[in-house]
Amino acid sequence: MFMKAAAQHGAGVDIREVPRPTPGPNDVLTRNHTAALNRADLGMAAGHAHGAAGGAGTVLGLEWAGEVVEVGANVTRYKPGDRVMCSGLGGFAEYGVADQRRVFPLPGGNLGWREAATLSVALRTMHDALVLNGHLTPGQSVLVLGASSGVGLMGMQIAQHMGAEVVLGSSTTPERRKRLSEFGATGTVDTSAEGWSAQVLDATGGAGVDLVIDMLSGPGTNETMRATRIGGRIVNVGRLAGMRAEFDFDLHALRRIQYIGVTFRTRSVDEVEVISKAVERDLWGALEAGKLTLPIDRVLPLDKAQQALDEMAANAHFGKIVLECQ
Repeated sequence: MFMKAAAQHGAGVDIREVPRPTPGPNDVLTRNHTAALNRADLGMAAGHAHGAAGGAGTVLGLEWAGEVVEVGANVTRYKPGDRVMCSGLGGFAEYGVADQRRVFPLPGGNLGWREAATLSVALRTMHDALVLNGHLTPGQSVLVLGASSGVGLMGMQIAQHMGAEVVLGSSTTPERRKRLSEFGATGTVDTSAEGWSAQVLDATGGAGVDLVIDMLSGPGTNETMRATRIGGRIVNVGRLAGMRAEFDFDLHALRRIQYIGVTFRTRSVDEVEVISKAVERDLWGALEAGKLTLPIDRVLPLDKAQQALDEMAANAHFGKIVLECQ
C-alpha cells in the first residue's frame, strides 16, 4: 500500500507516493489528520541529519495528530479509533508510525486536530527544560529567550503553571513582544538592544533570573550570563542565534552558573517515556482545562509542504504552522 508524503529531495521536499509504514511490536500506526512544523524540519529539508535520521527520501515531520489505525503486539494503552498526538519522524504524510512511548492521547473532548498537532514537541521540550533539567520551583523567576516561537510560548505558560513568580520573554520584534503577555509573560525583553541584560536586572531587583531557557545561544551567551542571578541556571535548548561564540569563562565562574545542555537527538525512547510521564503528571489537568495552548499562524495542505517550510524560514510567523494531511 502507498500513501502521499513530503520527502526530502535536493534542497527541499517534494510530494511523492511512498510505501505506507508498518507498525512494529511497540508502535502505533496513525491516519494523520494534521502535522506541525518545527525548526528541525528546515535542516532536514536541506538534507542535513537530525540525530540518526535524515537524508534523501526521508519523510519529514516531527509531530502530528491522527487516529490510530493499527497497533503492534506489545501496545496496550492504545487501540484502533483512538485520537492521539505523536512525535517521532514521518508526520508529513497521510499515515505515520510512532513508538507508543512517543504517543499522547488527545486531552479533553474538544481539542481539534490542528491544535493537537502543535503540542507534543513543545510540551516535552519545555517541561524537560524547565522542570526536569531547570529544577524550577514555585516563586522563582524565569527568562525564555526566543519566546515567540511555539516552544517558547509553551515554555512561558508552563513556567507560570508551575508557579514561577516572574516570567520574562524575549523577542526582537515589538509586535511580538506585545503578545507575549497572552502566553504567561509578566514582562518582556528586547535582545536586540545593547546591554539588554539590564532589562532583566531591572525586572528582578538587580539580581537576575533564577532560570534561563535559552533557544538562541550564539554571541549573546555572555549577556545571558549577566542576566542570570549568582547561582542560577541556564538551560541551552536551541542555537537559533549561532552554534559557536566567545564564552567568558570568568563571568561563568564569578556568577557560579549551572550551564546545562539538552537535546532529544541523543535520547532513547525509554528516556522519552520518562519525560512523557512527567508531562502527563504535571500538565495534563491544565491541558484538559484549555490553559496550555499554542496559536496557529497558518494552515496549509500537505501539497504545500515546501511553501510551509519557506514561510517558516522567513520567520514571519507567530506560533505554529500546520499542514493538513488528508
